[in-house]
Amino acid sequence: MSTTNRIQNVAIVGAGGNLGTYITSALLTAGHFKVTALTRADSKTSLPDGLHAVKPIDYSNPSSIVSALQGQDALVIILNGYVPNETQDALVDAAIEAGVKYILPNEWSPDSTNEGMIRDVMVFAVKTPARARIAEKGKGETCYISVMTGFWYEWSLAITPAYGFDFEKKTVTFFDDGKTVTNMSTWPQCGRAVAALLSLPIEAESGKEGSLSTFRNGVVFVSSFGISQKDMFESALRVTDTKESDWQITYEPAEERFLKAVEKMKTGDQKSFVIMLYTRIFYKDDCGHFEKTKGLHNGVLGLPVEDLDEATEAAIKRSKDVKMFQ
Repeated sequence: MSTTNRIQNVAIVGAGGNLGTYITSALLTAGHFKVTALTRADSKTSLPDGLHAVKPIDYSNPSSIVSALQGQDALVIILNGYVPNETQDALVDAAIEAGVKYILPNEWSPDSTNEGMIRDVMVFAVKTPARARIAEKGKGETCYISVMTGFWYEWSLAITPAYGFDFEKKTVTFFDDGKTVTNMSTWPQCGRAVAALLSLPIEAESGKEGSLSTFRNGVVFVSSFGISQKDMFESALRVTDTKESDWQITYEPAEERFLKAVEKMKTGDQKSFVIMLYTRIFYKDDCGHFEKTKGLHNGVLGLPVEDLDEATEAAIKRSKDVKMFQ
């Protein structure tokens, strides 16, 4: 483990996934981390080049996870939303036993500390006990740092029910008036945020802003854009070189859309789950606008201002490749 005021050894679960690839690549690009990917023994997922090590783990054998985490300063957990909570619990318990100092749990989401979100959306509610588990079992030796990014922009905009856009059919459904602002991040920004966060000194240094100790058992809020559906639409018009009159526009009350989706979910309809999940951040309670309610740490982390149209173009391109719920 690191004996300096900087961490060096970082383990990551999910290094080959959509988000994980960007986070892993950003850590490697930083140039001062030894990055170890933890994978299931039978995993066929491609991993980024330049890893310090790849270590197979067996979730039915906790000692294999403890062994893989020996000597690591930090553990970054990125799991699919459908993975059982017990999987992260196993990683957390093993990390604590192995003496890992910092755990970045499976957040990468809108503000899961928001009471309304916790009450209404179960996938956000389960994140609270995950943080509590680390804080309680870590006993001050191991802590969590949760990174809230909002939904992933280029992923979400490409899914028709999410933000209400169908680029192929040129239709858009605005929730309420379409002007509710929410925060969201691109995959590259998520990667930069994690690399910058873990590059901070462990303890504050004279003349420098920010340290890991500042965020012990706390939350980091980062974002690419704080925008509304109308802002996304204006960007889409520029990117596609179309006019508003070329599109079919409808409006739907956000709360009504959410409640209808909750009812349809009872039939096992997966599309309704997506509608429920995304619509809640567009309520007028600012639950999705954490820049307003909690503030951002973009400045402390030195994150760049991104080009909205470039991100929208990436989302539109992805929408042609991934026909999800269309």
